[in-house]
Amino acid sequence: MWEFVKVEDRDGGVRVLTVTRPEKLNALNAAVLDDLGAAVGQAETDGGLRCLIVTGAGERAFIAGADIAELATLSPVQGREHARRGQALLDRVAGLPVPTIAAINGFAYGGGLEFAMACTLRIASENARMGLPETSLGILPGYGGTQRLARIVGPARALELVLTAEKGLTATEAERIGLVNRVVPAGEALEGALAIARKIVANGPIACRYAMEAVRRGMEMPLAEGQLLEATLFGLCAATADTKEGMTAFLEKRPPRFLGR
Repeated sequence: MWEFVKVEDRDGGVRVLTVTRPEKLNALNAAVLDDLGAAVGQAETDGGLRCLIVTGAGERAFIAGADIAELATLSPVQGREHARRGQALLDRVAGLPVPTIAAINGFAYGGGLEFAMACTLRIASENARMGLPETSLGILPGYGGTQRLARIVGPARALELVLTAEKGLTATEAERIGLVNRVVPAGEALEGALAIARKIVANGPIACRYAMEAVRRGMEMPLAEGQLLEATLFGLCAATADTKEGMTAFLEKRPPRFLGR
């Protein structure tokens, strides 16, 4: 459908997006961003989608960052517009109503790691290497990296990674600091992501959507306001057919059949 993004639908409403520019380690340029934007737009309007996985073609790279040759030609005004475009795309990824999983199967640098951080969960193969090396180029992370990394691992660790331009962060260390959820053997990032996706789609889709909203929005609120949001969303869940089905299935000792209603 698109030149640089392959779409594959799996059972249970799981979709895999694969960035396919392996000769450039799946680096993000304007054309790749266009294709990703179109694929995300399709996901935004697909009522049958339950989980979205993003990975990169080949075993060398998830997304190795932005295309430096393209960045080198930007004027200051173009640079700001470029950053805002990337931020807008990743905000859309972060705001999808279904869980998203980054299957990190190699290098995830710069914009690639920023893309992964916009996803709900991150699964990394043991050979993955991550980092935000922008300061070594005289720029800074511009696709939301300074903001999301600090929120995920804390400001001190985020500043260390950004200011040192560290490119050798291993999957094991990334898991230790909370940047990735799970490390799997080399070559198994996608399978690891699919395994988690299967667990997610077995649960109530409305409940999952509201749970994500409670965490995302609650992180920006005082505790009391976050708890009020949580209680409100709990009440909305109670009004759904899925809640009745889940409770009935539990009492009848059978698997639930959720319909997203």
